[in-house]
Amino acid sequence: MSFTEILSTELTTAAHDLRAKEEPFAFATIVRTVGTTAAKPGAKALIGSDGAIVQGFLGGGCIRGAVKRAALKAIESGRPQLISVAPDEALKDLGVASGAVTAGVTYARNGCPSRGTIDIFIEPILPMPELVLYGDLPIADALARLAPQLHWSVSREADALPITPRFRAIVVATQGQGDLDALIAAVQSEADHVAFVGSGKKFAVLAEKLKAAGLSEARIAKISSPAGLDIGAVTPEEIALSVMAELTQLRRADKGINQNGARDE
Repeated sequence: MSFTEILSTELTTAAHDLRAKEEPFAFATIVRTVGTTAAKPGAKALIGSDGAIVQGFLGGGCIRGAVKRAALKAIESGRPQLISVAPDEALKDLGVASGAVTAGVTYARNGCPSRGTIDIFIEPILPMPELVLYGDLPIADALARLAPQLHWSVSREADALPITPRFRAIVVATQGQGDLDALIAAVQSEADHVAFVGSGKKFAVLAEKLKAAGLSEARIAKISSPAGLDIGAVTPEEIALSVMAELTQLRRADKGINQNGARDE
């Protein structure tokens, strides 16, 4: 059963629409309430990239500010947030102030007359990172098969790559068939990461040609070559594994892209 199968039709439709537009959003679920609250555990809402509730219900206006802040943080960082919106006396009993983060919980003040406490889990849903492949030889084909299993979307070389909010990596695996033109196009595309499948000696020759073509040394230096981690790869499948290992390393690093594919600043 997929996550959207347990949602209402309205929430599912809204989620699919945002997915189709490659827009980030978040799901918010009330996991616990204490005292009188307008919404109860299990209530869900879909929150847009601006922090506004697109669909669903979590309660009155007293909690919306806290939900918005947490949703924006979740979408920006790619990491789930757990918030507890509680009245002053409850915060005092816990020994925390509004805005404090303790044991993974962010506390916020509930100023509503109901004086209830609401705990809300917020999960970001971000577009998958994109892998663009230049070349149609065995290594490129192996990458096209492997990348989706690691939650990357895959597209082939295009004349013009539209700007998207997700992280984009380009791997040039032309293997002698238009290497220079492919590298120039890849670097000029302003992708977040460009890698070249080939030996260091081969890339050194191409780097001189890239300089002659007018590319700056700074841009050329950003090309990862040889592509992939050094695992002693030989076959196309092993080389594809090494390339995806490098991209996974970037994906999980403090900088680069986070676990859901969003850019870390």
